[in-house]
Amino acid sequence: MTHFLSDPHPLNGELFNTLVPLQSLMPAHREDLLNHCEIIYAFEGDLLFDFGQFDRVDYYLLSGEVLLEDPQGIRQTIKARSTFTAISPRQPRSCRATAATDATLLKVNRERQDQLLAWSQAAEYLLVDLAARRELDEDAVWLDTVLRSNLFLKVPPTNVGHILKHLQTRMVDPGEIIIRQGELGDSCYFIKEGVAEVTRNTDHDPAPNHVANISEGRCFGEDALIQETVRNANVVMKTAGVLLVLDKQEFLSLLKEPVINRIEFDSIEKDTSNPIMLDVRTEVEYNLGHFASAVNLPLHLMHLKSRILDPAQSYITCCNTGTRAKVACQFLKELGYSAQALQEGLDQLPQAELEACWSTEDFILKDGQVVVGH
Repeated sequence: MTHFLSDPHPLNGELFNTLVPLQSLMPAHREDLLNHCEIIYAFEGDLLFDFGQFDRVDYYLLSGEVLLEDPQGIRQTIKARSTFTAISPRQPRSCRATAATDATLLKVNRERQDQLLAWSQAAEYLLVDLAARRELDEDAVWLDTVLRSNLFLKVPPTNVGHILKHLQTRMVDPGEIIIRQGELGDSCYFIKEGVAEVTRNTDHDPAPNHVANISEGRCFGEDALIQETVRNANVVMKTAGVLLVLDKQEFLSLLKEPVINRIEFDSIEKDTSNPIMLDVRTEVEYNLGHFASAVNLPLHLMHLKSRILDPAQSYITCCNTGTRAKVACQFLKELGYSAQALQEGLDQLPQAELEACWSTEDFILKDGQVVVGH
């Protein structure tokens, strides 16, 4: 039996600082993931997971020791502060894990973790791109706020580069009514410049009641994009300003994930184009182990480092689960490269096949060829 903590106090963003790859999340995405985590206490002998289990969670060991046993009976004890990655993350589970001592663990929703890692690093990719475009210098900081909006977490990270194309600029005047309470909404708004007042009408008072003032970086009216509902407040500009408007139909188009070219692990050797494997995880993850001859090209740095790639060469992107690999494949396609995403994530490949091609050496691209780094 595993014992759960009811007091959420230990859960804060700093908890992720040493956990790989959680430490790479942007602050806003860390806060979101906290809502999909819990601290658990396990007593000595408690079972965490068993052979063949598919539980869609990851466990990170914070204190104590955990005993791992594989199907052949081979045992390994892991200790807190000697490991910073999830405990045997392969799904379905390839081993049994029990608490060797009383232990404290962070239990994380694997699907949400995976989504946020991809989204966080895709957002960083776009911010790097924006920083390189001088015509958008003045927008970079503000757009950072937009990309951290929970609204866009509903958008597949493969589409992050298209978000800005769907935002329409609208100049507004003092006193201009942007939305009216009771009307059916079809757009949401981001305040780029200016201040607006939010008011609400009640049955008992015909005069609108002040609710709040909102200013640059704030989003309002987003409920209209995700559900059929009437506006629950009025928003009126207090000053002149600039709004970015996202139409509902435009938002819905962002929810459609593009078709990604995929390749199965067993088909790589049959690929006559001799593709180069790109490991798009963070440098820390790559250094812990990766495919032999795979070159590290982190997703969030892909725009900066893509210049080392050869447009005439084909590439295969890979990561732990396949999610970041799909995003990287889409970004490479948009940059004009030929790429496929590995159908399986590293955590899904059969143990024997993975061990046969596993390495901790650093591989780099030199003159278009993969060589061991120095």
